Amino acid sequence: MRRHELGRPDVTEHEIGQRTYLVAEVEPLDVDGVRTMIVGSVLWAVALVAMLPFIGTLRDNGRLTWLWICLAGLGLGLVGVEYCRRRRKALLLDPSRRRTEASALGAAGV
Repeated sequence: MRRHELGRPDVTEHEIGQRTYLVAEVEPLDVDGVRTMIVGSVLWAVALVAMLPFIGTLRDNGRLTWLWICLAGLGLGLVGVEYCRRRRKALLLDPSRRRTEASALGAAGV
């Protein structure tokens, strides 16, 4: 382990195979994902509405599936919003369920 200058967090080196990975010792972010899912869903909805006036052109060029892709993105986003809301509520009711430790390998580790 080595210490960075300027008060940056400790960095641990992990050698896996022939590669060396540097992992910073930082706390996990305390986010619940609701806002991220809402923004993504809104973007899919905007894309869907923006393509509706061009439905004829999309059909003529064989790109009508783009509308279905936007609709699927919107639908999955709404499912994700509900999932994240329920997860946030469960974590508020029982804070012991929240993970407090990061993996030794960081975000890429298990």
